[in-house]
Amino acid sequence: MIRKAVIPAAGFGTRFLPATKSQPKEMLPIVDTPVIQYVVEEAVAAGITDILMVIGKGKRAIEEHFDRSFQLEAQLAEKHRTAELAAMRRISELADIHFVWQKEMRGLGDAIYCGRFHVNDEPFAVLLGDTLMDATVPAIKQLTDVYMRYESPMVLLEEVETSKVSRYGIADGTEIEDGVYRLKDLIEKPEQAAAPSNLAVASRYIFTPDIFEHISRTQPGKGGEIQITDAMRTLVNERPMYGVRLQGRRCDIGNAEGFVRTNIEFALKREDMRSDLRSYIKRLAEEL
Repeated sequence: MIRKAVIPAAGFGTRFLPATKSQPKEMLPIVDTPVIQYVVEEAVAAGITDILMVIGKGKRAIEEHFDRSFQLEAQLAEKHRTAELAAMRRISELADIHFVWQKEMRGLGDAIYCGRFHVNDEPFAVLLGDTLMDATVPAIKQLTDVYMRYESPMVLLEEVETSKVSRYGIADGTEIEDGVYRLKDLIEKPEQAAAPSNLAVASRYIFTPDIFEHISRTQPGKGGEIQITDAMRTLVNERPMYGVRLQGRRCDIGNAEGFVRTNIEFALKREDMRSDLRSYIKRLAEEL
């Protein structure tokens, strides 16, 4: 059983400036809920109860979001807004959430390494704090379910268009059962002709504690960053590692257009918004 998760959330979010000048990118809302709350709820839905968030400068808003706000709760209680009050209290009760600071922006590998003392000797999940999944079965649960059979490191994989493989880390492996691959290698942003597959690493992982030794031996690459993919490439040479094809989709919120599209798509899932929003979109389409 996977009980612990590490959520890296220390990046600057420069692609969303000026919105992220004073606000963490993980706190940008999809409709009315911050991205990182969706990520935490995904972990909780998979049975994970102990979460460590790796944060950096300017990320205090994340801490405050998952803490109780007694003043706000008092105001809601005074106005008898019971539904909103329950929703606010629920946020702080989702899981046991802890925080550690990544003192320098030295890449995803270093951010995960910051969690080594919290994780101790247990297997653990990693969910990127700025990546949203749309799946019937929570994406990280798809990994934990397979982990229970193989008890080895896991990475979530997403099928992407062949023309776009050069944007991602791509898996090289053999399918051993439907949607599960025994990995041989991970290639970072290969040219289309050299890509071993169209299966891209999709921001969700299960690691065993030995990953920390491999991270510690990984040399910094471009920009002085320690890449988790480099550590995984050495690990896969020493023990079995598996990839699990995502049943669902990773929402593209890495740029402004994708972020707006995701907001619209998630709003259309809401019963309190669906009807009026559909009418507005149809009217707007006619005008265009």
